[in-house]
Amino acid sequence: MPQYTAPITDVQFLLNDWLAIDKHYQEIGAEGMDAELVNEIIAQGAKFAEEAVAPLNREGDEEGCKLVDGQVTTPKGFAEAYHEYVANGWNAMLGNPDFDGQDLPYSAAVPVHEMLNAANLSWRLTTMLTESAVLAVDKHANDELKAAYLPKLISGEWTGTMNLTEPHAGTDLALLNTKAIPQGDGSYKVTGNKIFITGGDQDWTDNIIHLVLARLPDAPAGVRGISLFLVPKFLLDENGEPGERNTLNVGSIEKKMGIKASPTCVMNYDDATGWLVGEENKGLACMFTMMNDARFQVGLQGLGAAEASYQGALAYARERLQSRAPQGIQQPESKADAIIHQPDVKKMLLVQKSLTEGCRALSMLYAQQMDVEKYTSDERHDNAKKVIAFLTPICKGFMTDMGTEVTNIGIQVYGGHGYVREWGMEQLVRDTRIAQLYEGTNGIQAADLIGRKLTRDGGDMLKATFDLLSSRVAVMKDATKQADATALLEEWEQTSTALLNAKPEDVAGAATDYLHYSAYCILGVLWLDMADAAAQSSNELVQKGKANTCAFYMKRILPRKDVHKAVVLSAADDLLALSDQEFDYV
Repeated sequence: MPQYTAPITDVQFLLNDWLAIDKHYQEIGAEGMDAELVNEIIAQGAKFAEEAVAPLNREGDEEGCKLVDGQVTTPKGFAEAYHEYVANGWNAMLGNPDFDGQDLPYSAAVPVHEMLNAANLSWRLTTMLTESAVLAVDKHANDELKAAYLPKLISGEWTGTMNLTEPHAGTDLALLNTKAIPQGDGSYKVTGNKIFITGGDQDWTDNIIHLVLARLPDAPAGVRGISLFLVPKFLLDENGEPGERNTLNVGSIEKKMGIKASPTCVMNYDDATGWLVGEENKGLACMFTMMNDARFQVGLQGLGAAEASYQGALAYARERLQSRAPQGIQQPESKADAIIHQPDVKKMLLVQKSLTEGCRALSMLYAQQMDVEKYTSDERHDNAKKVIAFLTPICKGFMTDMGTEVTNIGIQVYGGHGYVREWGMEQLVRDTRIAQLYEGTNGIQAADLIGRKLTRDGGDMLKATFDLLSSRVAVMKDATKQADATALLEEWEQTSTALLNAKPEDVAGAATDYLHYSAYCILGVLWLDMADAAAQSSNELVQKGKANTCAFYMKRILPRKDVHKAVVLSAADDLLALSDQEFDYV
């Protein structure tokens, strides 16, 4: 399996040359943060990802998880790596300082999260969901619950899960049946069955904190009658330590296509004791705090897998000798030239590189806006919140679609060897495929973007995102690149605005194409902006590499937007014309 090396040079370029991170931290008042510190954090995170987590990836996939006598065991080395992760404070990076968190900016944490996903997606999943659970408890739980659970969730001494889906209720949570009965002492008895629960059980920690959606006895019908409950695996004793086992259990571990080293559990709750998080019947709003964070984190999974696949494909293309290059002999000392000299192979590698680095830039722009939302309280906070809301479905949807495309290309570069397990490329395809499905399928992300975030919002989130990108374009130094970026932005805004008064069925029919159209346009602007910044870089390889990759993206990737645009502006009559019977002529 290819050895993973964290892309530190590219991350440092984005932070220092592109985002001007020192200036950014000063402007938002992130005290104690500077480029030197964040570069050290990322360097240490890279070392942990490369040395502690990546070596477990192949073996973890082969070994998988086991359920024996009601207890889940994870592959060899996984728990030990987690204990090292916690001991070094990685789990606490973003946590509330009132509960022993480090309160770091997102721009310092997001690159480390990408590296962990690239190194070992299965291992990263449990820590990812814990971070999302921390956000939900911190924002919505009462002071008593926070005091009892947040310090150990933030430190990583305990892990957290998200329990939404039931066998009959996936996207449509209005159908969920799990019940919660009040007990008169502030607690509730939770009964129901949940599926697809990441980290539902594991052998890493001595307690697991489940966040469970359920209905109260007199709850209104539909999603307005959903509440959120904190249900620990072990109830706490008088010292706040795990005591009596709660009445919940793991029914089974899902047998999956990929992420086999991550315990995806069927969870059964049988009058399990839990406590209300937030207000009664307002649980979905509480859970969205967790879900929106997880959606961006899932986007990072696509990005991480893409980077790992690109590295593997590049290494193989440099080593694999096959035929002679059409432009002439490149390696006269060898019997054949390496396939990297074949134009079609270079094209595949450049597709991987341009999409991966473009999405990394998008993730860092998103992280920068999360910093702004976190540290400011004026108009900048409100605008950042709108940008984050608009970009979340794009990050989740496009970055995971991109991850699947790029990892499939990785197999193609290897040829037949890519289809064989020992090379590791097919695992990346299997692992990343789930990212297009969980935390809301990419079709749901597209519907959310074009429906809730664009048309129903009246264009406010669109305007905030357009203004942010325009502010970056305004200070570009290269007049030609600046003009190209301006034209691209204006086209995207005009096309988006044209949808504001479209018919609901036309909007729904255009959803996926609009998400991809928006992503290709935004990445085009970011690539022009990066190439402009790279022209001032002291690293000649970065300077030339960004310029040439930008030129490739503009010539060979950006034209994809035109196909999507044509569909976006089309009516949905053809989608609705076929009757049910006409699909199979029966």
